Amino acid sequence: MTLLTRRRLIGSLGAGAGGLLLSGCDRIAASPKVQDVLGLGEGLTMRAQRLVTDRTALAREFAASDMSPVFRTNGNTMPASDAYQAHAAARFADWRLELDGLVRRPQKLSLAQIRAMPARTQITRHDCVEGWSAIGKWTGLPLKLALDAAGVLPSARYVVFHCADDFDGAPYYESIDLIDAYHPQTILAWGMNDQLLSVGHGAPLRLRVERQLGYKQAKYVMRVEAVDSLARIGAGKGGYWEDSADYQWFAAI
Repeated sequence: MTLLTRRRLIGSLGAGAGGLLLSGCDRIAASPKVQDVLGLGEGLTMRAQRLVTDRTALAREFAASDMSPVFRTNGNTMPASDAYQAHAAARFADWRLELDGLVRRPQKLSLAQIRAMPARTQITRHDCVEGWSAIGKWTGLPLKLALDAAGVLPSARYVVFHCADDFDGAPYYESIDLIDAYHPQTILAWGMNDQLLSVGHGAPLRLRVERQLGYKQAKYVMRVEAVDSLARIGAGKGGYWEDSADYQWFAAI
């Protein structure tokens, strides 16, 4: 059975209508009718995957020889926040990741503590809605371990990632459900290609949720919040681009 993914739908619409203009991870230029069709395809894809696909299945992992010689940055490359820039200048020595919301044991973890916890390394492909892909090596803390340390309450349904960067003053955030949050390849990456994560690629932590498109891979993660609903976060659609440009919340590939 072939699932109708958002990427395939975009491609088919482009072929049938002279091309759907994409201006990268920063914007999707599409008519309201196209957006309606994309929304329909999104709903069908998500329901179909929940019904017939094992969402614990792993994304493909590659060999070191497959790694891309250049891995582009996407989105912001340096948050404007004075606090973030001070942390970056100090190599994040005093930075703390907050884990809170619907949890029993709120956490504040230093980067040293996170790096001392069990890590997972995976070589995977990043697929951007702009149309480019790159294969990179990511090392980080499995999100499951962080959530287990905090003790997620039964009422929680989603995990929200609050980030240090913004667009025109609007704070950047993303979210995933608990199925993806507990996926073994979902990590809070602190390393890339055998080095500490660079600022351009999202230091000190970025989310890697490998079975979704690139815009779900939130950079500059400062806070992880467990919630029962996305309605009270941002404009309620689950992410900055979902709120501002009608990107679909579930971006499975």
